[in-house]
Amino acid sequence: MMDLLIREVQLDDAEAIVSILNPIIEAGVYTVLDAPLTAEAERKYITNFPHRGIFYVAVHRRDKRIVGLQSIEPFATYTRAFNHVAVLGTFVDLSHRRQGIGTRLSEVILEAARRKGYEKLFTYVRADNFESLVFHLKLGFRIVGTAQKQAKLGQRYVDEIIIEKFLLEPFQERAD
Repeated sequence: MMDLLIREVQLDDAEAIVSILNPIIEAGVYTVLDAPLTAEAERKYITNFPHRGIFYVAVHRRDKRIVGLQSIEPFATYTRAFNHVAVLGTFVDLSHRRQGIGTRLSEVILEAARRKGYEKLFTYVRADNFESLVFHLKLGFRIVGTAQKQAKLGQRYVDEIIIEKFLLEPFQERAD
């Protein structure tokens, strides 16, 4: 497994993050993001990241290069009813996939999510992104269902598989 430092995102990480995300977006098969990002837009995203959110990067210790990122954001902010639910996003540099980076990020972020009071993670995986689905299932996510024609990329519809993971035992009440 690659020797990684997992740390909180910093504003100076914006260019490195964009250099990971844009090739993934351009590939057109891993995400529903459909337009290249700029470093300035990423800096704004980092600056305005939700207070209850968690955003980590994986840094390859040998060359100090960011090779992956993972974030958790509140599912919704218009009601407190969803305060226990967060949405997960994971991206790994295309040239470093299948080297344990997503798993290492997840180990750290899942614990941070528990500390912040989250009880459940929720996300969508493109139905044609089998590797991502397998990754999430190995982390303990379960399939909730499929949102058909959830995204429209150009003239092509893409289904998304809805998945969730309980951070506490399923249906266990928190002792507050």
